[in-house]
Amino acid sequence: MVDGKARALHDAAFVMDGLVYHSDGDTATLNAGGIDAVNLTVAHFEADFATACRQMAGWHAKLSAPDSPWLLIERAGDFEAAKAAGKVGLVMGWQNSRPLDEDVTRIGFFHRLGLRISQLTYNYRNMIGDGCLEPEDGGLSVLGRQTVDAYNAHRIAIDLSHVGERTAMEAVERSTLPCLLTHANAHAVTPLERNKSDALIKAVVAKGGMIGASTYGPMCWSGDAAAKPTLDDFLRHLDYLVALVGVEHVGFGTDLAAGRDLPRMAFERETPRRWESIERYMATFGRDIPARYIEGFGGHDRLPGITAALLERGWPEDAVRGYLGGNFRRVLGQIWGG
Repeated sequence: MVDGKARALHDAAFVMDGLVYHSDGDTATLNAGGIDAVNLTVAHFEADFATACRQMAGWHAKLSAPDSPWLLIERAGDFEAAKAAGKVGLVMGWQNSRPLDEDVTRIGFFHRLGLRISQLTYNYRNMIGDGCLEPEDGGLSVLGRQTVDAYNAHRIAIDLSHVGERTAMEAVERSTLPCLLTHANAHAVTPLERNKSDALIKAVVAKGGMIGASTYGPMCWSGDAAAKPTLDDFLRHLDYLVALVGVEHVGFGTDLAAGRDLPRMAFERETPRRWESIERYMATFGRDIPARYIEGFGGHDRLPGITAALLERGWPEDAVRGYLGGNFRRVLGQIWGG
């Protein structure tokens, strides 16, 4: 139950979801959850150059519609413009750098199209480096070093959420700008391949970056088939991250979809390669979108409940505002300027 104080704080704060993996363009659930901006995956996880161009063009068509509920975020000041206009700020993001097709000169082109956050890899290896599911855990390739440099030059934020440990550490070391973990949890709490080591989280924060804690069920799950993860399991991750790196370096990245009918929503060409822990989770608790998340939080409209829980746990209001979006606003402002 969300009381008036919690809802008022939530609605007054700047609220940003560090990762929405898919949307059909409808913002009703985002509006119900008081979401002011999202880092939205605007090209499929395994998209090539042509597919990424087509899918980003589709988003530009939505943005240019006269009644569009979205506002494109190109610099940090646009966040305030979106909130003032009552629109959802759309940060164009990728979860894989495959659309570059090994040509780093395309980064400037995609920046012109609106790209502002990009992962280096998804779960598996590309020519830049290794994803988190590659057992060899190789580091950045020569192309990977060039890619980090080019993203820095164009002030596109580098996201390491799905990137392998060694590749991610080498990217942090090479980058001259803060890096992000937009949607990840602590491996020390839930030892899943997708969750991040203390060493990597601290390295990201030491160079000015931050982490968005995720409500994605498998990343909070104990593995007990009789116990679907709950808000308490998510808060356990959040408490751990705050103790590890400080509340000013933590936000949230749900890894949710957003749209009209979440139980029936399908993402074009959902990746066929999922790791074993996620397959077990979905076989146990269900495969539709709401079932994939912690109990009771399968949509953005439920997120004010987390704000209420943080206040009940004694979080200062300033710390809650930082978690809700202030920390992402600060770090992205440092990366993008403006």
